[in-house]
Amino acid sequence: MFTEYLQGEKLSSFDLNKFSHVEYKRLKKVLKFCRHHCHDFTDDNNGGIDRQNNTVSDVCRYQSCQRCDQMFFSEIMKEASDMAGCFSSRVRHLVHLHCTTGFQRCLLHLFQCFKDDQQALAQEGRMLIGYVIMNAIALKKILKKYDKVHKSESGMNFKSKLQAEHLEISQSPWLIELVAFYMNFDESNNMINYKLHIPFSCDLTIADSEPVLRLVLPGYANLEYNLSCAICLNTVFHPYALGCGHIFCKSCACSAGSVLIFEGLKSASPKMKCPVCREDGVYGNAVSMSELVLLLKRRFKVQWKERLVEEHGEVTKQTKEYWQSQTRFFTGL
Repeated sequence: MFTEYLQGEKLSSFDLNKFSHVEYKRLKKVLKFCRHHCHDFTDDNNGGIDRQNNTVSDVCRYQSCQRCDQMFFSEIMKEASDMAGCFSSRVRHLVHLHCTTGFQRCLLHLFQCFKDDQQALAQEGRMLIGYVIMNAIALKKILKKYDKVHKSESGMNFKSKLQAEHLEISQSPWLIELVAFYMNFDESNNMINYKLHIPFSCDLTIADSEPVLRLVLPGYANLEYNLSCAICLNTVFHPYALGCGHIFCKSCACSAGSVLIFEGLKSASPKMKCPVCREDGVYGNAVSMSELVLLLKRRFKVQWKERLVEEHGEVTKQTKEYWQSQTRFFTGL
């Protein structure tokens, strides 16, 4: 699939026109004309240059060139932002369809009488993983090419900036949700055979007494996600991802955010910070990891039941103390 993408061919897996993606060929052209931009930059600052000289200038080779950087990195930043938004919205919608309950679930079952929704969900899930792989490889290659042209490390360092801005899809909690969806769907429905040009594999294992979710993306990396809560050090229970991407048990995150469990994370003050990275304002857009809940509940049945009893007792205790304090406040007793 990636070869087709590089060659500008229409992908059989999905329509790129409907997805934000790394414009690899266009960014490659930017680097191709980098030499010309660098000559112009040197000409403006040094009062002339031999344009017949076909070698890359020192400005470009050793310091990176300002004009190239402005065009190249700004384009990648915009594309990465669009991709992150596109990816999260598609996965959110997919999870909603798979985990919906109540009246909405009844409607979905009704619609299944008229079309094969299971086939559509399976295809969408695998396609989105292919989307991650394709863009991850494209981004890695184009940044590596930038460094090769400029004899610098600016390209690889730019990845750190993307991660700091939460625009690196491979670090997104929505990718964890997508992998959990794939594994849940595969176990419950024997994932319908849908061929994807880029193979991948994923599993949930115990490494050094800690649960680890692995996703092997060929040609890119082997991604590992530790599913232990950084607060209680146990396997995350009813996990929530904060705006920064760090995942905690709901009860642990509520405690760290100085809110009661039944109040929810979004009732936390905007000034509250992530217990790990200390970034503030991350509670307001916290999301429940519904697919990860289903996966952990299925894989660790005994531990999950024990934690469920513990949390129920804690919620009951907090609720009782809360209303007792409210009663004393209003009655003065």
